[in-house]
Amino acid sequence: MTNPSAPLILIIEDDDLQYEIYEDALERYRLLRATTGSEALDLIPSQCPNVVILDHVLSKGEKGLDFLPELKELIPFVPIIVVSGALEVHQQMQALQGPRRAHYCLTKPVDLRALKQTVETALKECGETETVRQFEALERSRRVDALELFSRSTDRLSRQGHIRELVKNQSERPNISALARQFRVARRTIIRDLQELIRRGELKPEIYPEWENPGDADE
Repeated sequence: MTNPSAPLILIIEDDDLQYEIYEDALERYRLLRATTGSEALDLIPSQCPNVVILDHVLSKGEKGLDFLPELKELIPFVPIIVVSGALEVHQQMQALQGPRRAHYCLTKPVDLRALKQTVETALKECGETETVRQFEALERSRRVDALELFSRSTDRLSRQGHIRELVKNQSERPNISALARQFRVARRTIIRDLQELIRRGELKPEIYPEWENPGDADE
């Protein structure tokens, strides 16, 4: 007897024999069947599945892939496994691409071991788990960006402090190229550092006059 708390798999399949194969292979799960995409859309609001298995050629002339956008709109976090023997390679690729994509695509006749493994992986790795993982990755990315910005800011302030000590008592304009080589940065970075130091009042304006074209500065 199937555990009433087992994951619910919605199987959108019009072929009775194929559905019986699913019943045998996936007996540890609760199964819900629809023979058309339209019927599946009507069932989902009251019985939200954990995984959807979607055939392409359905009753009443419906095509399973045509229902991918509506299914993803209705249950965006539920993994969808497309199973069909009627799809060309480019159709399979199309089903697996884009924001309203299926997660997996298996061909008929179905390899039952591959089917079971795919369902297990979908339940473990996809759905809400996948969404949480994506949010965590985004947060990590933001933290990395913040740390990088902080590091770059710290490096800039340290470099500017050294530049200030080097040029504050000079009577001539600083050698931009020499400073760039010393600190291993671009000339424009040194020019920007000098301008910031002057704006903050840490260097006198005459140390580095505002040339109309900084690229023509004396070296």
